[in-house]
Amino acid sequence: MSAHPEGQATPGGSEPVPVDPALGDAMRALLGPIARLALAQGVSFAALEEMMKEAFVDEAVKAQPAQAPSRLVSRISVATGLNRREVTRLTRQQRAIRAVRASPATEVFTRWMTDPQWCEGAGEPKPLPRVAPADGAPSFESLAHAVTRDVHPRSLLDELCRLGIAQLDDTTDTVRLVRNAFVPSDAQGPMLGFLGDNVGDHLMAAVSNVLAQEPPHFEQAVFADELSAESLVAIRSFVLGQWKSLMHGAVPLLEGLIEDDRQQGRRQDQRIRIGLYSYAADAALPSSAPDQVESKT
Repeated sequence: MSAHPEGQATPGGSEPVPVDPALGDAMRALLGPIARLALAQGVSFAALEEMMKEAFVDEAVKAQPAQAPSRLVSRISVATGLNRREVTRLTRQQRAIRAVRASPATEVFTRWMTDPQWCEGAGEPKPLPRVAPADGAPSFESLAHAVTRDVHPRSLLDELCRLGIAQLDDTTDTVRLVRNAFVPSDAQGPMLGFLGDNVGDHLMAAVSNVLAQEPPHFEQAVFADELSAESLVAIRSFVLGQWKSLMHGAVPLLEGLIEDDRQQGRRQDQRIRIGLYSYAADAALPSSAPDQVESKT
């Protein structure tokens, strides 16, 4: 039996190109959660392999100089290790670009959580009458109209209630939020959408920072171990408070900048996602060091 270094096989079937050990460790850390999701959702390795081929080819196409369209298939074949027939097949497939714009329901939730017009003095979202009262006080109807005129307020309310985000009291005809984060209770589709959007952008920021000479994106985390399960309860409360603070500060700032760009006639072709996350799990190995908190870029 002979040993071979890890790596990507070349198109001609020769020895694989060795992969840097640190890169190999990083790739395994990224692929592990993807494999877990695929197994949990019944996605076969063959289906995942096809998606990986598509991703390889798509990214290789983006990396090609726009002014050099000749021999595109050959160059992509060399870059990816896929044979020319596979590259040709994959480049001819039509794949719709996935939308990343927030849904109207998400925008209603965000406005309700952050706009003082629909919040109490402490920044908590107000319970709202479903329809606008005679005195013109804030209502769910006016909130929905402030976000979009393309979707009927009742349709937006039904969607928020369906997702377990809001609740309608039929007795008082009043609507209130029952969650402080837009995390649907039983909607697999939206949850998978959040996974693709949020983790996709986070991962793209991290990868871009690794590949660039000067990191273009903010991407940091704080790590600590030797904590108890009881301590995690306090940490979750702390993180939720930080998220509320971030959202209340970021949303008005972003809306103001969007409006300023519109008034100044600037080209509005950029997007940004600002997130906060936490992840807790059993420590894989006992730490030999005392209590530690590490800041990571």
